[in-house]
Amino acid sequence: MTSVLVRERPGFVWAAPAAVFFGLFGIVPIVVVVYLSFTSWNGLGTPEWVGTQNWSALFDDGDFPSAARTTLYLTVGSWLVQTPLALLIGVWAAGHQRFRAVMSTIFFLPLLLSTAAIALVFVSLLDPNFGLAAIWGKYIGVPDGNFLGDPSRALPAVVFVVAWQFIPFHTLLYQAAARQIPGMLYEAAELDGAGRVRQFFSITLPQLRNTIVASSVMMLVGSVTAFESVLLLTNGGPGNDTKVLPLHMYQQGFIAFDMGYASVLAVLLVIVGTVLSVVVVRSTGYHRMTSDREGL
Repeated sequence: MTSVLVRERPGFVWAAPAAVFFGLFGIVPIVVVVYLSFTSWNGLGTPEWVGTQNWSALFDDGDFPSAARTTLYLTVGSWLVQTPLALLIGVWAAGHQRFRAVMSTIFFLPLLLSTAAIALVFVSLLDPNFGLAAIWGKYIGVPDGNFLGDPSRALPAVVFVVAWQFIPFHTLLYQAAARQIPGMLYEAAELDGAGRVRQFFSITLPQLRNTIVASSVMMLVGSVTAFESVLLLTNGGPGNDTKVLPLHMYQQGFIAFDMGYASVLAVLLVIVGTVLSVVVVRSTGYHRMTSDREGL
């Protein structure tokens, strides 16, 4: 008679600390913000219940449509720029090239800096009078070096700065995942005469599909809620050309002192981020978490 080893699942007590932490700092703030979205409050005193008045004001907000479009542009642009670059650098960093460790360290330096510090550095670099933009702008088709003050260049400049900061993080994800790909797959491909490009598209990309989905979810949600970079780089300007929803929320709450309407925008950001995550996960099959190594 053979005995079967049965492993019991950890009890709830092991998850209790994380559940309490998430409840206090995740669920409770969301519930409070949802409540405030139905009140009139200037940040002081007692909130006054006004029902759906704040939600009705959303349709009369002339800045909301443009802020939503700008947020969409920033989100899609960030994903299109960051994903291929982080993927390629991450796969390269997982190899055994000469000076790979030194170059990887240089690539990952932005991870050590805060968003505020990076934004302030680029404000100086992109200054059309005294920054590098004034010197090098003429060589890339911008003679006046005015990136942040031009309506057609400001948002692409923001996308560039955000990408510069967060590509190293996603590169780490791809580097770690690429190192887990079994070497036997590449050896078999070489025996069949497959070159590096064919190996990349036939082996590396399929093996990294779950990492691509996970990275994309974090990238998209992070771009939807991007705030500090836009605030410090352009403050929504020129005009409202770079005003995103998080910045609009900040201005309504802490400049106009309309915390009720700011809470409406906050709830919308939570809903958009959640729906976006669920759609990406469900549409890609990531929720099934199928193994990339099945059969190996």
